[in-house]
Amino acid sequence: MTDHDAEAPMPQTPDQPVIHVIDDEAPLRRSLIFLLESAGWVAVGHESAESFLDAAPAIPATGGCLVLDVRMPGMSGLELQRRLAAQSATWPIVFITGHGDTEMAALALEAGAVSFLRKPFNDHVLLDAVERAVTTSRRPSCEHSMSNETSAAESSLCDASR
Repeated sequence: MTDHDAEAPMPQTPDQPVIHVIDDEAPLRRSLIFLLESAGWVAVGHESAESFLDAAPAIPATGGCLVLDVRMPGMSGLELQRRLAAQSATWPIVFITGHGDTEMAALALEAGAVSFLRKPFNDHVLLDAVERAVTTSRRPSCEHSMSNETSAAESSLCDASR
């Protein structure tokens, strides 16, 4: 388990996608990293949006994504999404939140998020969302806009994750 905020080095895995888990709640962050690693992913934890930006990881050629909490002290997940978009960063985002509403989900998805899940969510729902996000990151154009069909599926996931 790699938790970047614990001074662990960033993984050197050019042959695998990297999933960055950004959540201020250490037990949840560690639990998500464990889940992702048990499913075969390389996962790195960050305690805040700022610590992720400080690490400044580039998306690997093999893909990756962010599993990003919406509400955190300091910079919010939505603000990190805006900052990355302004920098033309291509990280697909799976948002997780215990405090989200329909309007917040719509804003995140319109801004390019792959999924928006409400805590608590089913492990399989998160793993499916991560798989879609990594697949999105591997597209040559790195376009993260969703088709109407995908948007409908994502709306269903928001409801299924409750």
